[in-house]
Amino acid sequence: MKRSLRIGLLFLMWLFPSGCRTMHSCSGSGASYLIVSKQTMSLTLYNGRGEAVFEYPIACGLVAGNKVEAGDMRTPEGVFYVQEIRDAADWKHDFGDGKGWIAGAYGPYFIRLYTPPHSGIGIHGTHLPSSIGARATEGCVRLRNEDVRALIPYIRVGMLVEITPDYRLPQGISCD
Repeated sequence: MKRSLRIGLLFLMWLFPSGCRTMHSCSGSGASYLIVSKQTMSLTLYNGRGEAVFEYPIACGLVAGNKVEAGDMRTPEGVFYVQEIRDAADWKHDFGDGKGWIAGAYGPYFIRLYTPPHSGIGIHGTHLPSSIGARATEGCVRLRNEDVRALIPYIRVGMLVEITPDYRLPQGISCD
């Protein structure tokens, strides 16, 4: 399954090479892409040959499942692309938990994803590194700040990003 998915992503990158700023920048290892696994709570950067380059732990939506509507606290699933990369160091956010506006809530960068019909979904850092590895976000993919800093030089507008579902079976069901 993973191999056929990667082949499909590589085909899409060939059809839509917007992840590369120029054809020259795509030479060598080829265009890269990201796979975010809600199953393993990880984000992996792959090069154009389908080889994992980096893997980082993540936090994702507080509620399991695919995003249905704004405010449902789910991370959307599917194949998306990077819409823009923003410096978020000065951004603040009110999580509605009574603590008010939190400076640095998004860490140093916000990688906005094009996730129709949803908006405002991205990959970003955090003011709360202890949340990594848990379901803790309002729908975004959260990384440790040092991980998003290490990742940012490899991210390009147009880069493909796949967010895969959490395939855990309901309690009491087994595949044995």
